[in-house]
Amino acid sequence: MRLNLRILALAACALLLAACSRAQVFHHEAYVFGTRVDVAVYGENQAEADRAAAAVLREFDRLHRAYHAWEPSELTALNAAIARGEAATVSDELAAMLKDAQAIAATGDGLFDPALGGLVALWGFHTDTFVPQRPDPAKLQALLAAHPSMADLVLDGNRVESRNPAVQLDLGGYAKGYALDRAAAILRAQGVADALINIGGNVMALGAKGDQPWRIGIQHPRAPAPLATLPLYAGEAIGTSGDYQRYFELDGERYAHLLDPRTGQPAHGTQSLTVLITPRANAGTLSDAPSKPAYLAGDGWREQIRRFGIEHALRVAADGRVEVTRALRARLQFPSPVEATVVD
Repeated sequence: MRLNLRILALAACALLLAACSRAQVFHHEAYVFGTRVDVAVYGENQAEADRAAAAVLREFDRLHRAYHAWEPSELTALNAAIARGEAATVSDELAAMLKDAQAIAATGDGLFDPALGGLVALWGFHTDTFVPQRPDPAKLQALLAAHPSMADLVLDGNRVESRNPAVQLDLGGYAKGYALDRAAAILRAQGVADALINIGGNVMALGAKGDQPWRIGIQHPRAPAPLATLPLYAGEAIGTSGDYQRYFELDGERYAHLLDPRTGQPAHGTQSLTVLITPRANAGTLSDAPSKPAYLAGDGWREQIRRFGIEHALRVAADGRVEVTRALRARLQFPSPVEATVVD
């Protein structure tokens, strides 16, 4: 009898240890870049997952502080130098980011333009608690006449200057994607093979969740539910630009933070534009910045994403029409019936 009890006790311990070592998802959340971030690590060892995720969250905090467009940072110091008509020496990282952002802006006909920090401020979207009011018309026209753009930047190694003192840099439309790439590099260096990184809807997948791919949802721009769901495979990233998070309403009209450099006004032709980036270098960055010119292009969105070599995309037009590329439609599941037009 005593022997049987000992065998049962050993069996129970073995089961307990097996349960403790069973792989699971460990979530680590924070608030940075003005949004909620979540680092989900799939594995058996919580201590290792905690350590790796903590390294990622420290990096997010560093990026937020280093390149904040309105609070004292390396970027605000550069903006001050530009306003004075002076050149500045910047870090290797910022120089590389500006070079990349300048190339993305040129590819997208300047519709994505981080040089428009002054316009962002005029509309009040440079804070988390913006006031519902239109900008002063005279100041808006003066800024449009000055026409600041990324093309005004002269980049020579670490030396940065601008031909136009009206340039004020704001990397808000670029930094989340860049942070995804940095997070992926850190997790891999920490030995993490399976993780899902979510920065306010910009998501990147490493590996899988056991024997299943990671699965995510595309937010419905007018309902508190997913418009569609899809698997996200290793090395893929997805991002959405939309008018449903940072916006205010005035006199019955919605004013979102996605500003058209051609008019100085918030764009109104699209509710949301989602791009999925298949595995490639800088997939995280490409899930962020290139969705902006496609969003601002309205009905011309397909040509914009084609310029970036993106074949997986979905647009919800201002009138609620859903348009999706053939490549992405094959991946999507709609929780409720949706009439989606497939485009090539």
